[in-house]
Amino acid sequence: MEFQKCLVILVLSLMGFLGSSQSYKFYVGGRDGWVLKPSEPYSHWAERNRFSVNDTLFFKYKKGSDSVLVVNKENYFNCNTSSPIQSLKEGDSEFKFERSGPFFFISGFGDNCLKGQRLIIVVLAVRSKTHPAPPSLSPSPSQSQAPIVPPSSGNPPLPSPSLAPWSPHSPAPAQSSSPRFQNNLVVLGSCVSVVVSVLLGGFVGSSIF
Repeated sequence: MEFQKCLVILVLSLMGFLGSSQSYKFYVGGRDGWVLKPSEPYSHWAERNRFSVNDTLFFKYKKGSDSVLVVNKENYFNCNTSSPIQSLKEGDSEFKFERSGPFFFISGFGDNCLKGQRLIIVVLAVRSKTHPAPPSLSPSPSQSQAPIVPPSSGNPPLPSPSLAPWSPHSPAPAQSSSPRFQNNLVVLGSCVSVVVSVLLGGFVGSSIF
C-alpha cells in the first residue's frame, strides 16, 4: 500500500514538472478570429493573458480575405504595411514567440489597421532561477557608532538614531525556502527510497528463483 502511494506521488510530481515547462497556443480574437471588429477588443484580450517565450499565436482568417503583418513600433502606430518584418497571408497563420519583449501585429488588408485591426503583445522575460539574498537587518556603522550629543542648557538632548520599528506594511525579509517546500522534498525523497527498495527487492527475488 505504501509502495502504491509513493508511486502515485512520483507520477504526479513528474506531471507537474512537465506541465510547468510546456508552451501554450493562444487563439487571437477567440471565436471571432482575426477580424476587423471582434466582440472583445484586441487590447483587452492581450491584457488579460500572459505570454511567455515559445508560446504561439493563432490567427484565424481565410486566405485572400486578410493577412497578418509583423511590424516595428513606428509602422504599427502609422499603419505602414509597406515594409513588414514578417508577412503571414496563407490563412490560419501561426506565430511563435522566440524572445521576450513587445511584438506588433497589424492587418495587411486594405485600411483595416487604420480602423483598429492591430495588436500589441508583450512577452514576459524568462525568470532567473537564482534568488536574491535576504536584506541584512544589522544597523549600519553610522547607526551603531553614532556619538551621543550631551544635553546643553538651552536645548533638549537629541535622540540617538535607531532602527525604525517594524510595521504591518513593511516587507518581510526574504526566506530561502518555506517549511512546506522542505516537507515536500522530504516526502518525495522518502517515496523515492521506498520505490527503489521495492524494485531492487523484486529484482533480487527474481534472480534467486
